[in-house]
Amino acid sequence: MAQANTSLTKGQTQEPDRKRTQFSAVDEAAIAVLVEEFYRTVRRDPRLGEIFERRLAGKWDEHQGKMQLFWQSVLLKNGVYKGKPVPAHLKQKELVGDDYALWLDVFRAVVSGLFEEQPAAEIIGRAERIAQSLWLASFGVAGSQPPAALTSDAHAWGGGSCLR
Repeated sequence: MAQANTSLTKGQTQEPDRKRTQFSAVDEAAIAVLVEEFYRTVRRDPRLGEIFERRLAGKWDEHQGKMQLFWQSVLLKNGVYKGKPVPAHLKQKELVGDDYALWLDVFRAVVSGLFEEQPAAEIIGRAERIAQSLWLASFGVAGSQPPAALTSDAHAWGGGSCLR
């Protein structure tokens, strides 16, 4: 299931005394850790932390619970999330195109630190497609392509899926 990995690499934003877990599979417990760690990290980011804090002050727990359901629906395909992410993001008038790449950079780092290579690649691939869709809905025009920063080779995994 999960193995503890206490080594940290240069540039990692995790506190040095906190253990890192390497999940080999995606389940509700792993998603809960992912969401918690992502928001712990994003709150320290100078740009994203301010954006999220303006929207979520006093509502962080509620939002994280909603995001756990969102990621369960995306990764486990269990249909527990009933929200509408595109309209929610279109309301975020302070967002600029580069914010999606910044969000994705934080997300990639957190996922890579928590999951073994294959599930991490699959999770990141799905997150990239979500970021591309949200960017296109927010900033795209007919015929436009999402920025290259919203795509990597991470989603080009081979073999069977670790996700449902």
